[in-house]
Amino acid sequence: MADLNSLNTALSLKLQHQLYDEALGLIQHLNYADQARLIQQFSFPQQIELLSRMEHQGLVFEFYPFHLQKELIEYFPLNLQIDVLEDMHSDDATDLYKSLPQTEQELLYPQLDSSTQQHLRTLAGYAEESAGAIMSSDYVSLAPELTMQQAIDALRLQPHDRETLYLIYITNNAQQLIGVISLRQILQAPLDATIHQVMTQELVVGNVHEDQESIAKKLSEYDFMALPIIDEHGTLVGIVTYDDAMDVVQAETTEDFLKASAVQVEPGMSLKTAPILRLYQKRVFWLVILVFGSLLSGLGIAYYEDVIATHIVLVFFLPLLVGSGGNAGSQSATLMVRALAIGDVTAKDWFKLMGRESLVALCLGGTMALAVSILGYFRGDALVALVLALSMLGIVLLGCLIGMSLPFILNKLKLDPASASAPLVTSICDATGVVVYLMIASQILDF
Repeated sequence: MADLNSLNTALSLKLQHQLYDEALGLIQHLNYADQARLIQQFSFPQQIELLSRMEHQGLVFEFYPFHLQKELIEYFPLNLQIDVLEDMHSDDATDLYKSLPQTEQELLYPQLDSSTQQHLRTLAGYAEESAGAIMSSDYVSLAPELTMQQAIDALRLQPHDRETLYLIYITNNAQQLIGVISLRQILQAPLDATIHQVMTQELVVGNVHEDQESIAKKLSEYDFMALPIIDEHGTLVGIVTYDDAMDVVQAETTEDFLKASAVQVEPGMSLKTAPILRLYQKRVFWLVILVFGSLLSGLGIAYYEDVIATHIVLVFFLPLLVGSGGNAGSQSATLMVRALAIGDVTAKDWFKLMGRESLVALCLGGTMALAVSILGYFRGDALVALVLALSMLGIVLLGCLIGMSLPFILNKLKLDPASASAPLVTSICDATGVVVYLMIASQILDF
């Protein structure tokens, strides 16, 4: 990092004097990601000037945040837009191309080379959230009858933009996937051995219409660097690399976090650059809904207002008790949403987990009941302490069961379990907690 900081200073001086070639010489030895990190700190005109002078500007541009890619490419001259899209990997180029206005797409497309046009035409047609939408067609395939020496010679001629040379896919004359071989196997096998003799024929593949999350899970489960993607005829149509799968996981995790906070999701939205009005629109809906949900707590208080008026000490402990139920419910919901997301539990485990969660909730509630009863005794008397203890036990138990069950219910209804957000669980637990607390108090204190 210290080296990057010093390079940044030297780069700034070069750019101030418009010494672009010398500035480029300072960073061209760096990793593409570091080049992108350094360049994007400068003004758009300076970035464009540097990118236009690079040999592989597309590979550098891939490491820009996507929201910045979309913003900056609008300022590119047409020839730089063409160079960047043709140099980028096919999946990244497709995502960026699809983000452009329709008029710019129509102007740009005829200027691209035939290979890039084919990639865009093919990849842009797949549904969002499918494997086809994130796969790359920049893979290496070889024929099974080649010898190891012929395979090595063929690999030397591969373009620089291939996603990976570590895994080579073997296809027949109909482009159907029949095997896979690693670069290590090619280098270590006898030079006169054929690919068919060495390749692995037990394949793990993804379908082009398969959900992105499923593809990411397969890559993680088998610890692959890339997963071949086939269509319904077994034809190899692309690969999903590990870094693309991690992007999917990151996006899904971000989406779950946003839903868990009752924020509507918008792919690619940046908190730093999103307009104030857009942030307001994404947050206001659920907050207004939850305001009306909180009225249930008010109705419960109104129903037992005589009990509260007679025993005013109950008001002191009301926030403590209902807050504890909401906290316990949120914990349970978070654990369950995560367990469902990673496949650790399924809907059929609900009854078993109900029993386990009940035992955990009773232990948690019992510990918290003991603590709050001591406060109740000194603030009120023994009956108040009893009310608090029983209420805490019941509220925590109820909160945990609500928090655990809500994700299961949503999952059963084919809805996203992440919608069992902390604010939603808290609102439900608050309302039920008020009723439980004041009902127990009315039965014991007014007996």
